[in-house]
Amino acid sequence: MPRALRNVAIIAHVDHGKTTLVDGLFREAGGLARAQMSGERLMDRNDLERERGITILSKNASIDWEGVRINLIDTPGHADFGGQVERVLSMADGALLLVDAFEGPMPQTRFVLRKAFENRLRPIVVLNKMDRPEARPEGVISEVFDLFVELGAEELALDFPVIYASARERWAGTTVDDRGRGMAPLLDAILEQVPAPRADAGGPLRFQVSTLDWSDFVGRIGIGRVHGGALRKGASVAVVHNDGSDRPGRVKELYVFAGMERVPAEVVEAGDIGAVAGIEELGLGDSLCQPDRVQPLPPIRVEEPTIEMEFRVNDGPYAGIEGTYVTSRQLRERLLRAGMMDPALRVRAETADGFQVAGRGVLHLGILIENMRREGYEFCVGKPIVLTKEEDGRRLEPMEEARVEFPDEYLGKVMEFFGQRGAEIKEMERRGKETILTMHAPTRGLIGARTSLLNLTRGEGTIHTLFIGYAPELPGLVNRRSGALVATDLGKATTYALRDLEDRGEFFIRPGDPVYAGMVVGENNKDSDLPLNVVKEKKLTNMRAAGKDIEVKLRPPRLMSLEMFLEYLADDELLEVTPGSLRLRKRALHARVQRRATV
Repeated sequence: MPRALRNVAIIAHVDHGKTTLVDGLFREAGGLARAQMSGERLMDRNDLERERGITILSKNASIDWEGVRINLIDTPGHADFGGQVERVLSMADGALLLVDAFEGPMPQTRFVLRKAFENRLRPIVVLNKMDRPEARPEGVISEVFDLFVELGAEELALDFPVIYASARERWAGTTVDDRGRGMAPLLDAILEQVPAPRADAGGPLRFQVSTLDWSDFVGRIGIGRVHGGALRKGASVAVVHNDGSDRPGRVKELYVFAGMERVPAEVVEAGDIGAVAGIEELGLGDSLCQPDRVQPLPPIRVEEPTIEMEFRVNDGPYAGIEGTYVTSRQLRERLLRAGMMDPALRVRAETADGFQVAGRGVLHLGILIENMRREGYEFCVGKPIVLTKEEDGRRLEPMEEARVEFPDEYLGKVMEFFGQRGAEIKEMERRGKETILTMHAPTRGLIGARTSLLNLTRGEGTIHTLFIGYAPELPGLVNRRSGALVATDLGKATTYALRDLEDRGEFFIRPGDPVYAGMVVGENNKDSDLPLNVVKEKKLTNMRAAGKDIEVKLRPPRLMSLEMFLEYLADDELLEVTPGSLRLRKRALHARVQRRATV
């Protein structure tokens, strides 16, 4: 007899404490090995996730509570990874909607909640961070109610269950003052409020792949839910692709989730979540069916990407020094594998050594780039370009809702900045000394906005965005920046040269950094590009006193992260990405070629 099950997706805006909440559920329910229980943010096993404090990849795990196995589906909270949310919700029967007890619903909250309603999931609202002194539970619940009504869920808005929690302090309760029973009240609410899976145990096999993983030992691993019948190890199946075509296959390996690990299984019953391996060319949305009763599930559709970038082999003077995988063939194989694993990515060949890769946003593509460089790949990328489309003879461009928070004193500067980028303010709210602006703006105008906002507000401003659709393209919108300081010689930057050139602009490099002709080493104070010799050395003479000029104080350079570089790129520039370095360069490296390209 199949055991009792609950399948629950955990959805939230980024930084509302979702991964920490999952930690608390694991520790309350027990059952994990001691090695698994060490540390914090147990579900964020990817190095980038731990460094950035965000969930990038959707994950599956399970815990046992009161004799019921609860399958947990952890989803990303950032809008750029919304493609992960869309496809994994089909595995769930209920959802925990996590909301910060101070910030309230955010743009991504609206997105994930809309997807939950489309999948007919009834959410349990969890007000997290109740330990914050500024928590305002009554106001946040009212905002959640308004959001339910706005999304057309009037019936659910009248009576949705609420759990008050502090994931950091590991307690949850059914009232504001109920803080003494650990995370048990939340686990109890899952058993009471989330329905058991509806599945046809006696019917034909119906299994759909919602997530893909990769193993060097078994290849592709398809993770999904058994909607009907039972999936057995070694069984022959019909593999039905999204386009309706089908072919035979065999389940060579079968797994279920125990804690955070995949463990071998002989059978996965209807309603449960499992993973299959050994089926070649298995794709997202594919259905595994009984060969004599082929009844595929509807294909999973993911919203189209909005940003595109060029990926190409590195042809700079330092090419191949740091990277392990440097050829066009290796780059192509890695990008195609990324597109296979993430349906929100689109990869297409453009030239013999270049590829166009489209994604949901700059962060989405930036994570791909960072993962590739850590794996030993070396390549160049071009400026992010917004993808437009034609409709009724008009060109439409993607639009986003942006929520910007910053101290009141910067209101004028922030409004002027976003006004120049085509933003239309929809709402302005003040909380204490903070101002919150909600606006609609073209995606094109928001590229680079995060870095500029930090500079305008001295590091105190934050921005959250969400794709909301398409609108007629705004004319005359240009993201302006100053000209570049461009190196003219190959070698290592010297203190002597940088000191004499400090008044020309702000440098991105330090003394001793390797540079080459055509490399962008800083930002000019003026609008035009300026060639500079930054490797020039001081000539030695017998009149020079010993120890002279040893202590030369230079202004600190502007240290650029990957995302900052991607937002800073100009049309005539490339970013050289290697496992150890990030170098901004001109497409045409030599000054003479650069001048010819601008004529």
